[in-house]
Amino acid sequence: MLAALLGLLVSTLPLAVQAQAPLRSHALSLMGPAALPPGFAHFPYADPNAPKGGEAALGAIGTFDSFNIHIVRGTAAGSAGLVYDALMRASADEAQVAYGHLAHTVEAAADGMSVSFELRPEARFHDGVPVTAEDVAWTFQTLIAHGRPHYRQYWADVAEVRVDSPHRVTFRFKHANNRELAHILGQLEVLPKHWWASRDFARPLTEPPLGSGPYRVGRFEFGRTLVMERVPDYWGRDLPTARGMANFDRRVEYFRDSTVALEAFKAGQIDFRQENIAKEWATAYEFPAVKRGLVKKEEFRHRLPTGMQGFVMNTRREVFRDARVREGLARVFDFEWANTNLFYGAYTRTGSYFSNSPLASSGLPQGAELALIEPYRDRLPAALFTTPFTLPVTDGSGNNREQLRAALGLLREAGWTVRERRLVNEAGRQMRFEILLNNPAFERVALPYVQWLGRMGVDAHVRTVDAAQYQRLMDTYDFDMTVEVFGQSESPGNEQRGYWTCASAEQEGGQNSAGVCNPVVDELVEKVINAPDRAALEAATHALDRVLLWNWYVVPHWHLRTIRAAYWDRFGRVDMPLRSGMAFDAWWIDPKRSALTDAARRAGN
Repeated sequence: MLAALLGLLVSTLPLAVQAQAPLRSHALSLMGPAALPPGFAHFPYADPNAPKGGEAALGAIGTFDSFNIHIVRGTAAGSAGLVYDALMRASADEAQVAYGHLAHTVEAAADGMSVSFELRPEARFHDGVPVTAEDVAWTFQTLIAHGRPHYRQYWADVAEVRVDSPHRVTFRFKHANNRELAHILGQLEVLPKHWWASRDFARPLTEPPLGSGPYRVGRFEFGRTLVMERVPDYWGRDLPTARGMANFDRRVEYFRDSTVALEAFKAGQIDFRQENIAKEWATAYEFPAVKRGLVKKEEFRHRLPTGMQGFVMNTRREVFRDARVREGLARVFDFEWANTNLFYGAYTRTGSYFSNSPLASSGLPQGAELALIEPYRDRLPAALFTTPFTLPVTDGSGNNREQLRAALGLLREAGWTVRERRLVNEAGRQMRFEILLNNPAFERVALPYVQWLGRMGVDAHVRTVDAAQYQRLMDTYDFDMTVEVFGQSESPGNEQRGYWTCASAEQEGGQNSAGVCNPVVDELVEKVINAPDRAALEAATHALDRVLLWNWYVVPHWHLRTIRAAYWDRFGRVDMPLRSGMAFDAWWIDPKRSALTDAARRAGN
């Protein structure tokens, strides 16, 4: 099979050549030809003449005590990833397309069994040492050995990495069916082998890391402040993938509470903020600076899959092991009431793990999807084949008796009954569990849910902890229920192993927070990863989505098709709609706007 990652690009070659020659290109694409040709000048959403300089203050919730973003130990500063360059760089306006960055050329073998990257000879780490194929191979091997579990799952189909020359590295595959493997290898951020030679990669890093990217770590105070400085002599500043990007320094201020972070923004201490709380977006941005035009409030429409957010039930806990219990608890959640009373009608209910995309299942399984799941009929809920999956809809009054009755019926089937207003099992033990949160703002959603559960006799309560403790509890799966987001792309693949498979369920620091271990799910995940074409991918993804939904691993929440952002009016940007909604990395600080806005802030206006 020819390398599916380059999709329609291969069709431009003569058939005789296709059968023998590898395909060389400046770009990788999973969904058709790349939009930008070889030698393109810059991304359309970047201005190559954008002024460089200045500093933007950003806010983050939580803390940090490490710069090693690749391991489980420690609480890493996410912004530290800006010090690294990847082999390829994704386009913010194309689905599943990446262009050569550290690598100027990618070469896919005609038999689909390998991919090679040819590095730019001019690529340098910040200490002046060249970036070589040896660094690429060492990075891959180190992340497999010591990195977070998702690296091993993500790259499980790589048989070996080989250094062909100082500037050429080849990854050989175990088979030719993993259509996205070359694409995700292109996302590899390359680390300096020589710098890490005297350091223990498995330990949290308390000194600034060395990279080759457009930023380096400047001033910092663990838990409070991190300044990411632009590298003035950045080796890649004139690349098409970097021109007009990374235009200012970034100072990240850490807050333990989102309310305090919002107040800091209002006071002018933070320049840019994305707002994830509907109530705040509706009511908290009427302060004087907004009315005077000093602060802009904007919604950026995106065209991205919205994945699944929900209350995740940890099936490692005995109380959540029965799917009837999970469905019953899901039916108690009254989205319509919450959307009206908490969210100002802003959200759409999420009814798929691949929401807002053609990959979402709907109706009844048929055609290729039905053919995929038919062999598993005796291991799947019978209703999956006869009833379209739907979430309950209420009148929003808060009087959710119909769904409470349905939930109690399911719970009775699973061995739970109400005695003296307590939901108990055969041993007389009351159902009780804890909803773990890391953000107090989400208590306003979780507490009404606790009250609804209480009407059935469930003893549920909410526990909010700081970011570091939350991360540790999540890494070790020491929780009952929590809020989780499973992000998705237009071309799902290897990451599904980390989300849903038995192999990922017990690996510390993994992504399978629900503890899913279902042989049918395991097999469908491999169908998704090894789909030979788009039609097969859609069928396999529909099947996986449907099986996950009917197993009720989460209480589905909601999604939004815009990015809500507020910012002090000191930025410039190319004004164009983007598939990703916005590309903040391509913004710049406008000297005139910044001078006026900063003067007004200093004057207390």
